[in-house]
Amino acid sequence: MGKLNSVLLLCYITIATLLSIPVAHCNIAQGPKAVDQWFQNLAHAKPKMTKLHFYFHDIVSGKNPTAVPIAKANSTSHSPTSFGLLAVLDDRLTSGPEVNSTTIGRAQGIVGAASLDEFSLLMGLNFVFTHGKYNGSTLSLLGRNTVLNEYREMPIVGGSGVFRLARGVATAKTYVLRNNGDAIVEYNVVVMHY
Repeated sequence: MGKLNSVLLLCYITIATLLSIPVAHCNIAQGPKAVDQWFQNLAHAKPKMTKLHFYFHDIVSGKNPTAVPIAKANSTSHSPTSFGLLAVLDDRLTSGPEVNSTTIGRAQGIVGAASLDEFSLLMGLNFVFTHGKYNGSTLSLLGRNTVLNEYREMPIVGGSGVFRLARGVATAKTYVLRNNGDAIVEYNVVVMHY
């Protein structure tokens, strides 16, 4: 019975932990029928432009990093640009640059050092909005981030929820880069959607 109780306790702790994680809830109907109906009404819809401004907190140091390496090539450690390094992210998105600023969502995805000649990342991210007006909606970014440039422009290639069929541009600017590698990046995003 001791092992069974331990397993049950572990299951209970896992379920309780999962239930305590904030979950995004979309305000528009989802599911195959709802999406089909949405597309049927699309012929009468006019595109909308939405502008978003938020900060991306990329934490690579400490006990709880939000960006962690998952793979690298044998030659990565000899590359001045970290070519071949892959990392997965689950970074906070906030309304302001301060650590205690209001969380509006998460940036979740994979980044890879993709250039032999300059520090440039291939970024595949979802901006997952968990609070506020766009709670439950996402925007998908897929593009090249030349990290050392002052401004970086990356395409928004899609979205979900309020941002279905989104297309647009995300502009990133490093707000602060600390000696330990942690960074706060300012994002301005303009998207067209229906």
